Amino acid sequence: MAKCILHVLSQRPSFTGSGVSLDAVVRLAAEAGWDQHVVVGVPCDDPRPSVGGLPRECIHPLRFETGELDFPLPGMSDVMPYRSSRFSELDERQLRAYRAAWREHVAAVVQQCRPDVIHTRHIWLLSALVKDVAPEIPVVNHCHATGLRQMELCPHLAEEVRVGCARNERFCVLHQGHAAALVDKLGVASDRIHVVGAGYREEIFHARDLADESELNIVYAGKYSNAKGLGQLLDAFETLASRRSRIVLHVAGEGAGDEADALRERMANMSPRVTMHGQLGQNELADLLRRCRVFALPSFYEGLPLVLVEAAACGCRIVCTDLPGVRDGLKLLCGVVIDRVPPPRLIGPDVPAVEDLPAFVDNLAATLAAALNKPPPGDPLQATPDLLEAFTWRAVFGRMERVWRELIESV
Repeated sequence: MAKCILHVLSQRPSFTGSGVSLDAVVRLAAEAGWDQHVVVGVPCDDPRPSVGGLPRECIHPLRFETGELDFPLPGMSDVMPYRSSRFSELDERQLRAYRAAWREHVAAVVQQCRPDVIHTRHIWLLSALVKDVAPEIPVVNHCHATGLRQMELCPHLAEEVRVGCARNERFCVLHQGHAAALVDKLGVASDRIHVVGAGYREEIFHARDLADESELNIVYAGKYSNAKGLGQLLDAFETLASRRSRIVLHVAGEGAGDEADALRERMANMSPRVTMHGQLGQNELADLLRRCRVFALPSFYEGLPLVLVEAAACGCRIVCTDLPGVRDGLKLLCGVVIDRVPPPRLIGPDVPAVEDLPAFVDNLAATLAAALNKPPPGDPLQATPDLLEAFTWRAVFGRMERVWRELIESV
């Protein structure tokens, strides 16, 4: 008889890295014969969330902006690519309603599908309460780093998260740095933590059909957010554009709130040298990446940015901030297709020291200029066939499935 797994994500699927990861894992788990159900959070106007091609009856959404949950769905980042709340701004009534709604919802789904194992995303509030409603079912808790950042942004919730998540039996992390952080912040033993990495869909992200470059393109894909360094990328691009007549910056993504609106207005005023594409599906993003020479991600905080692997697979050179997730999780690509820019000092989890930003922008502009002057790397899989093998979703899923099976067998 097939084993059943319940996937749990407190956000909208497919809009963020954790949602993309969930979608890919669900597809591969279906191929491997797993019976699957998925719990997700959605706004009330999202009638049919889709996850990994599962039948509708296997997807169990909890809807926000209705009833007691009369506020937008909170996001694991303070700026999301859709309308959202910030955990740091939820009041006590909203937090009580949030916990109560998830407890009731997860308990009902567990009662219905009777999973052999639960795989919950993020080291945060929902993962901290799963054991309250399913104490006998083994739980794998996936760390995407944003929960660790929320513990710093919301110190009044950190102890609840630490105590609640530490009850979960196993943890999956993107790289060794996250494993060390979990030992430190949750106090869990290292033998309960498994490095599984992050993956990309090689059938979508590839360099087999590279476009004939008529212009030097830079591309950014991510949220309209200051923490992503988008404002500094625009500053650096203005410097480059003043020296190169043909250069174009393509921006894929979205954002909501005043911060995103200000960035959107600035980019609109920089048209046609800056082109906004909005939120793209994976096939559309891959097509855009194949038309661009350099991919830029000057973030001030990241876990393991999956989009860098996707960009590399599509033949882009990469310019990004020198963050631990890049150094630890993507070391095979560093020095091959990735050029790193020293980060500014931070005065919070993702807030740069203002006095360090001019030097950061200058370094970013210089590194982008140097990357544009290098020949395109082409298809990294042809040059080094094993370079990206460890980052395929099939490889990541294999590491993840071993954790599920070992946990089930140990119960």
